[in-house]
Amino acid sequence: MQRYNILWADDEIDLLKPHIIFLNEKGYDITPVYSGYDAIEKCNEEKFDLVFLDENMPGMSGLEALSQIKSIKPNLPVIMITKSEEEYIMEEAIGSKIADYLIKPLNPKQILLSVKKILDNKRLISEKTNINYQQEFRNLSMAYNDRISYEEWAEIYKKLIFWELEIDNTENKSMKDIIEMQKSEANKNFARFIAEEYEDWLNDPKADRPLLSHQLLKNKVFPHLKNKDIESTFLIVIDNLRYDQWKILEPAIINYFRVEEENSYFSILPTTTSYSRNAIFSGLLPSEMEKKYPNLWVNDDEEEGKNNSEEQFLAQQLKRNNLNIKYSYHKILNINQGKDLVESIPNLFHNKLNAIVYNFVDMLSHARTDMQMIRELAPDESAYRSLTYSWFLHSPLLETLKKISELKGKVVITTDHGTIRVKKPFKIVGDKNTNTNLRYKHGKNLGFEESDSVFTCRKPERLFLPKRNVSTAYVFTNEDYFFAYPNNYNYYVNYYKDTFQHGGISLEEMIIPVVTLSPK
Repeated sequence: MQRYNILWADDEIDLLKPHIIFLNEKGYDITPVYSGYDAIEKCNEEKFDLVFLDENMPGMSGLEALSQIKSIKPNLPVIMITKSEEEYIMEEAIGSKIADYLIKPLNPKQILLSVKKILDNKRLISEKTNINYQQEFRNLSMAYNDRISYEEWAEIYKKLIFWELEIDNTENKSMKDIIEMQKSEANKNFARFIAEEYEDWLNDPKADRPLLSHQLLKNKVFPHLKNKDIESTFLIVIDNLRYDQWKILEPAIINYFRVEEENSYFSILPTTTSYSRNAIFSGLLPSEMEKKYPNLWVNDDEEEGKNNSEEQFLAQQLKRNNLNIKYSYHKILNINQGKDLVESIPNLFHNKLNAIVYNFVDMLSHARTDMQMIRELAPDESAYRSLTYSWFLHSPLLETLKKISELKGKVVITTDHGTIRVKKPFKIVGDKNTNTNLRYKHGKNLGFEESDSVFTCRKPERLFLPKRNVSTAYVFTNEDYFFAYPNNYNYYVNYYKDTFQHGGISLEEMIIPVVTLSPK
């Protein structure tokens, strides 16, 4: 076990001999000094893992010494010790970034707890996390191997994300490969579940089905619009936001909001912006949009943008639900548009509903595919989450949320679908009219081998998908597969392997967050 070096500065250090002996026996080496000056000198000369600093020393106070020690060694943890319980001393010490605060008379176990909390924190958390996950591993495996409901799948996915994030915070991430293997196994079973259940969700009124994309606004947003006590509701759709990404953004958001309700819902297939996000704003499934609004719906093989009609779809859905309200729609594609939105927030409170689509996470995932630098910045799930978090902290979106909170607005944060890091290629042949998405294909001349790796739909009308020809079929990749053409196969595989894609069937793409926030 590693031995740590601790510097202890106290003008009554001789009286603390029993505590020093106690810490020596527990594996800590103590260097005692009598003043703040001595402590600063020692910090310049030697390396320490921790400093105990008495606040009330003659000549130089503990707070003065603390300031100088932090200027020399800003990352050296300092525990302030004092006889005083004066609030201003505590506040000054905390403001100077102390690691802990102890009040005399000292208790040996109290000292040891503080030391362990600072020096052994990561090791102890890692050990406990690994032991707890090993115990949970079997329970999770048994659960997803049973025949279970969509609610249970959502809970399993949330538990897997919980453990993935916990393991991500451990020192050596020794369980990382195990959790990845378990998620992969769960995804294999989830794909079978979707193949068995999805068609019934759309066609059988009695089916036990989850909330789906086209039902989202009616169930999670419209009730707020009918509440006279809510001045303005902001619907923020962050493209491609997975459940794990929401969980890492949540700590920053709860500084300004209370989480009133956190749920998940299921994205429709294909899990792409053109299908699932249009379904959110229209309140309709894809073939219904194509039939009811042929002037607004754009098929995959058409050149124009697939999401240029969200505002019109929203207007029609509000009208069908007899919501005669003032509303706005904003699509944020770059940082300047985001800054303009922040400035306009006070004026938006004149509207009962403000729908905001934030495309940045989508741009991030596509940039990761196309740009070598981004690929290197986000080589795995952990780095991808970190990149998302870093963007969010410095984004106009966080400023937007702060402003909404200040003005006491209600917020619903959600997304249209998630993404999955694809690893395994699946060969397919299509004609020139076949769509380009790597996770799903549709057309009349698709050549591929039937397999558990894909979900095939030969009757698109049963999944409420547009059918351009009599023989049109849809094929979705499961788990972490992606489609690759035999021509230029190796180049294609090397280029797209380990990139984040969407359109197919996986826990990450289909089970996605919808969160209601109330201002603090």
